[in-house]
Parts: sequence; structure tokens; C-alpha cells
Amino acid sequence: MKKKTILIMILVLTMTLMLGNAVFAFQDLQNDPAQSKIEALQQQGIVNGMDADHFDPKGAVTYAQGVQLIVKGLKLNIDNIQFIKAPKASDYFSHVSDDAWYAKSFIIAAHNGLTIGKDVNPNAVMTKEVFAQLLFQGLTHKGEFAIIDLWINIADEQNVTKDYMSSIQKLLILKIAALDKDNQFHPKSEISRSEATEMIYNTIEFLKTHDVTPVPTSVPNDITMNTAKISPDVNKVTLAWGEKPNNCYGISIVKIEFSQDEAIIYYNLKTPQPDMMCGQIITHPQAETYISSSYTIRLEPAA
Repeated sequence: MKKKTILIMILVLTMTLMLGNAVFAFQDLQNDPAQSKIEALQQQGIVNGMDADHFDPKGAVTYAQGVQLIVKGLKLNIDNIQFIKAPKASDYFSHVSDDAWYAKSFIIAAHNGLTIGKDVNPNAVMTKEVFAQLLFQGLTHKGEFAIIDLWINIADEQNVTKDYMSSIQKLLILKIAALDKDNQFHPKSEISRSEATEMIYNTIEFLKTHDVTPVPTSVPNDITMNTAKISPDVNKVTLAWGEKPNNCYGISIVKIEFSQDEAIIYYNLKTPQPDMMCGQIITHPQAETYISSSYTIRLEPAA
């Protein structure tokens, strides 16, 4: 009798687990090439469905969804930055509500190298080339890694925005992105939820299997600092790194330390490396933060 009771309990537990898996499985991924990758990221809590049963793999990705996906997938954060006041999305973006479900991701993106316009509409649909650009910016903000010197022929290359070509090429080389059977990227097409999730999955796998080293820093003499009062108690501080010949240069604020009446801003500089393909366009790298007006400010390169 005791053995029979144990057997029944095992059967009940097995059925419960099977039903649990069925409840949480998306029902609209049949024949989707990225099904296994989508399900893997669902189990990791990186992607969610439109409801409990539907992922909507062919649905278009909005800026809100795309930024959230990149931030969560790459585990970007602002943990190493000390703010004198809690950052708000509205400090950086005109149309991102401070209480929106994606607000924190936009704040994190702004401090992790993603070039999102201040006037971005979070409900607007992302194109494949924009998603690729932001994804690669997030990836390179994690550090440096080796890329072979290679140019991949894209059949619809003429449709790619010039400033995005370098990011797209590198994602193709790293096998994070892929061309279709006709060797087209479709840069101006809306990126689908399936396509975006697959690229995030591939990026996560790349980070697991490749060495990524911190971005080296130097101390140039053309870094300038500008402060602008945004309230009686808070100043907006902007670090600028002069004029640069391509988009492989960048500056970011690593952390801020406070001691008595002084705030020390530690920054990192990103410079072109021999294996990097850079867009030959004049840029003006900048980084911003907010500090109480009661502090004097000192700049230091991060160790």
C-alpha cells in the first residue's frame, strides 16, 4: 500500500511538471527558426510573450521593447555610477515617461553607450539597422574583443545607412546577425520579435565563448567639462572629448566618488583598435551626469 501511494505521488508530480511546462510554452512558435532560442531566453527571464500563450514572433519591435531587450540581454547596468539624485528617464529623453515600464532600461542605455536620440518615440518601430547599431554599441561597451578583418558582401548594401554599416558588418562577422538566402539584410525593414531575440541570444553566446577585455584609457589634454544648472540644487555635467575623425572614439563616466565638498568623476575613453572598422565621420564624444551644485568637481581617468 505504501509503495502504491508513493507511485501515485510520483505520477501526480510528473503530470504537474508537464502541465506547468505546457502552460508557460508559447503556442505560436511552430516552424519559427528561432524557436529554441526564444524559449531559452524565456526560461532565463530575458524575454516575455504578449500574453501567457503567445510570443508574436512576427510582430514588430518598438524602441521600448528593443532597448529593454538589449539592456536585459547584455546585463547592462549603472551599478558603478553614484548619482547625487535618482536619475529619471525624463532627464535624458523628452518622450519617455518616468513611470513607464521601460524607463529604467532607457536610463541604463543612456549610460552604456547606446546612441538613442533625446526625442525618440518609445512606441515607434525599430528597423533592423537601428537595432543592429544599438546592439553592437551595447556589446562594445562591455569591452574589447578580437574581430577578423573581413568585408561581407551585402546584396542590398545601398540601403544601409552609412553610419550603421560598420556595426552591421561586425555583427555579421561575429555570426550574431545573418543575411537571408539572397544575401540581403533588409536594413530599413521593421525588425521582428523573433529576429531581435535571436540576435540577443547569439550575442549572449558570443560573450560566453570569447574573451572580452576592458576598454583601455588614456589622459588626453582635450577633455573639457561643462556644467549647466538645471535646478537650484543640481547641475548637469557634460564631459566632451573634442572632435574625432570617426565613430570609434567614445567617452563614458565609470563612477563618481564624493568626499566632503568634492565630487571626483572617473571616466573611460574608447579609442580605435587595429581590428575595428570605423565610420569615417566627424564625431564629438560626450558623456553626461548630474551632480549637486554644492560640490566642486575633479576629473580622473578610471584605473
